[in-house]
Amino acid sequence: MSLSLPALAADLEEIQERGYMEVATEDNYAPFNFIEGGDAKGFNADVLEELRDYADFEIRQEILPWTGLLAAVSNDQYDMALTGASVSDERLRVFNYTPPYASAQHFAIKRADDDSISDVDDLSDKTVGVQAGSVLLSRLPELETMLEDDGGELGEVVQYESYPEAFADLANGRLDYVIDSAVPVNTLVASKPDVFAKGPAVSGAGYVSWPVPKDSPELLEYMTGFLEHLKENGRLAELQEKWFGESFPNLPEKPLKSVEQFHELAGLDD
Repeated sequence: MSLSLPALAADLEEIQERGYMEVATEDNYAPFNFIEGGDAKGFNADVLEELRDYADFEIRQEILPWTGLLAAVSNDQYDMALTGASVSDERLRVFNYTPPYASAQHFAIKRADDDSISDVDDLSDKTVGVQAGSVLLSRLPELETMLEDDGGELGEVVQYESYPEAFADLANGRLDYVIDSAVPVNTLVASKPDVFAKGPAVSGAGYVSWPVPKDSPELLEYMTGFLEHLKENGRLAELQEKWFGESFPNLPEKPLKSVEQFHELAGLDD
C-alpha cells in the first residue's frame, strides 16, 4: 500500500532516527497556504521547500482542514503544524511556537461600498463572521470590551469553516463585516479592491508562527534555528515581501513558550 497512517509525533532525535518528519498544513488560507491550478502555493509552501533543502531528513506533508489541524498535531498524529497559526493563550497551553514570522493584529473587513463603518464604534450590533476554532474568535472579547467602553455591544457572531465562505457572505450582504489578521486582510483587499475594504483594528498586537508540541523542545530549537537560517541568508525577508507585501524585521526573535511571555510581548496586560 502506498498510503499509511501518520506516524506518532516525536522529538528531534526520534525524527532523525526514523528519517522523516511529518508536518500538517492547510490549503485554504491565502497567502499562507492555498491551492492554485492544482498546485500548493503560499508563504508556507515556499518555506516547506526551503525546509526540505535544509533538513537532513525527509519532510512529509499532510494537508488537513483547518478545523481539525491543530487538534491532530496536539494528539500526536503529526510532529508539528507548518501553517499560518496565530498565537493565543489557549494554544500556548498546548504548544510552543517558533519565533513569529508575521504580524497578526486583527482588523475588520467591510464591503467597499459600505460607508457606515469607519471606526470601531460603527461595528456595534452588526453581524460579524469569523473562522471557527480560530484565534480571531478567541480574541473577540477584546472587541467586545472596546465596544462596551463606548456604550456599544458586539452583534451576532457567525462562525465559518473557512474564510472564503465568510468573504462570500460578506460580499452578498449576509454579514456586515469579517475579522481577519493583518496579512490576509491586506492580501484580500489588494486582490479585490472593488469588493472589500480594510476597516478598523479590533485587537492589540498579535503574531503568526509555527506550533510545536510542548513535549518536543529539541524540535522547537531545530525549527528556531531553521528560521534563523532563513533570516541570515535573506530568504525570510524575500518570502515575506513576496507573499505579505512587507517584511517584519522587528518581530520577537525567541520562541514563545508561555501565556505570560506572549502577553508581555503583545502588550496585552498594559
